[in-house]
Amino acid sequence: MKYGIYTPNFGAEISPRAMAELARDAERAGWDGFFLWDHILYSKSQRIPLLDPWVTLAAMAMTTKRIRIGTTVTPVARRHPWKLARETATLDHLSGGRLILSVGLGYPPDAEFANFGEDPDAKVRAKKLDEGLDILVGLWRGKFFSYEGKYYRVGKSVFLPAALQSPRIPVWVGGIWPSKAPFRRAARWDGVFPLKAGGPMRKKDLVEIRDYIQAHRTVRGPFDFVLAGNTPGSDSAKARKIISPFVDAGLTWWLESLFGRRNSVEAMRVRIRQGPPKLK
Repeated sequence: MKYGIYTPNFGAEISPRAMAELARDAERAGWDGFFLWDHILYSKSQRIPLLDPWVTLAAMAMTTKRIRIGTTVTPVARRHPWKLARETATLDHLSGGRLILSVGLGYPPDAEFANFGEDPDAKVRAKKLDEGLDILVGLWRGKFFSYEGKYYRVGKSVFLPAALQSPRIPVWVGGIWPSKAPFRRAARWDGVFPLKAGGPMRKKDLVEIRDYIQAHRTVRGPFDFVLAGNTPGSDSAKARKIISPFVDAGLTWWLESLFGRRNSVEAMRVRIRQGPPKLK
């Protein structure tokens, strides 16, 4: 069981330097990972500072040595996947092989897609996501690769250096349960980061997700079940009560959400320094 920090990449007090310092604090406090949102314009109506996650993750990689870092989640459809391949492979090397890439369709489609002339249609974004993942894996290998899809084309190319991790950078797939398509996609990769439509995630929901993914899993290897939520850093018994049912259902990563503390770096730091809500 692993424990990570999960926080937006925006807020009045947020800066790349502050996030790098928080990542260092998280490593010292015993957390196993630190994950950022990947947004470019969270809302057309909000006027708040927002950081590029990749530059920020690079800063975090330089202040840490052990913890995993990554995004939750990257909308591949609004990226050139060859550019994303360069960024992720570079960050994988910079971090010493600690990057995890979480992917999804992206939200909200009006602010992050239509506002910039990109197609916001969910089916289009899903197809771009699948094609983008194929391209990422092909370019991460550091061997000659070409691709011809409906939305993307890559002429014969080789990207060096190859990603540091083997067989590749782990990929988690986000989705909103009970929609099934994202979870069929997740079954082909290395982990799932589910949210639930209409309410909080319960143990029975994670059991259903686990069983559904296992029924559609066609590849071997480790698979992570990841949830985000809140636990009180000052009450370990209550924290165990919150997390234990999900662990029984197969949870492998708990991400402590700092979303409610996004306007205060100090509030984030306090919770981070309290440490993860370990069950033992």
